[in-house]
Formats: sequence, C-alpha cells, structure tokens
Amino acid sequence: MIKNVAFFGYADAKPETELYQQAFATAKLLAQHGYTIVNGGGPGVMHAATQGAEAAGGETLAVTFSPKDAPGFEGRYVLNVVDREIKTANYIERMFKLLEHSQTFVIFKGGTGTISEFGTAWVLARLYYGHHKPFILYGDFWHEVIGVLTKHMMMRGAEEKVFEIVNEPHEVLEAIKRFDQELTGFDHGKHCQVCEGLVTPANV
Repeated sequence: MIKNVAFFGYADAKPETELYQQAFATAKLLAQHGYTIVNGGGPGVMHAATQGAEAAGGETLAVTFSPKDAPGFEGRYVLNVVDREIKTANYIERMFKLLEHSQTFVIFKGGTGTISEFGTAWVLARLYYGHHKPFILYGDFWHEVIGVLTKHMMMRGAEEKVFEIVNEPHEVLEAIKRFDQELTGFDHGKHCQVCEGLVTPANV
C-alpha cells in the first residue's frame, strides 16, 4: 500500500550537518528498497532526500511553488533536480499535494513549515484512522515534543497510534513495513466510520 514516501524537515540544513546526512541516508536506503522519494523541491532536508534517492538510482518527485509574496519561504531550489515535478500556486496547495502524493511521511527536525506539515499529517491521520496515512518522526527529541503535546492538549486516543519515533535510517524502513502490514490487515468491518459511510475519506 505504501509506495511514495515524503520527506519534511529544515530547509536550511547544510550538507555537512548531521540532519542533512540523516535525511540523505534514509532516502538512499528507502530508494534501494523501491520507494519513491517525495519532497517540496527546496534545499536542506528536501535536497538531501533527492540526493539520497538519486544516489541509489531511485525515483524522485517534487511538489513546488515559486513564491511572489512570501519572502520567508525558500521556494524552488535549482539544484534539487527530480524525475517529476508538480507545480502549485501557493504554500497551502503545495503542502496538501505533498500529502496527497505520498502514503507515508518522514518528519525530521525543522522550523514552522515542518510544524505545519507535522500538524496537518497528524490531524488527517486521526480523522481518517483506519484509512489514514501514518508517519514517522525522526529523532529522539520528538519524545519530548509529543510528551508536551499529549500532556497539555486535548487528545482523543487514536493520535498516538498513527506514528512511530525512530533514530536510524533502518528503523524508518522497518516502520514503513509495519505500517504496510497494519494498514493491509486493518479491520474495516466494525466501528469504521468511513466504511459505514459516516465519514468520506480525504483525498490525502
């Protein structure tokens, strides 16, 4: 069920940093196992994802937009050359297209853009649980982030079932395989609001 894997993370990560190298190594490993690597076409973690996939001869897809009135956004990175590009009109459209064209997401350390992607992926996974798209949080620091959110925000229960926290590229691959098995074996015959027609699944 999982073919495309989107990478989210810090756009200002430099090639010499551990963050960039983690994204590169993860993308390379996933591409070696036949996954298509998807990113926003920018620099940093996005470029690392493309480079890692290309190093393994894997397929890459970028969802981009060229900002006119958003000087704080990095935009399309000329060195991030992918096999296929989808151009969008604005940040919101770009984010939802990234979610739409992937079946799971690897979320690295990043800034406010990464926070928006993380939050959107999380709420969609909860809303459409059972027909959802799970995600992976890369880095031990996520335990503290999730701990603060679950302590102070209003959680309903399914939120903690839709992601895993990992620290190594091979753990990303293992998590994706577990997600695939869980989604394939999910019981849709009982208490599934989507199957019962009470909720229409999102196109993301």
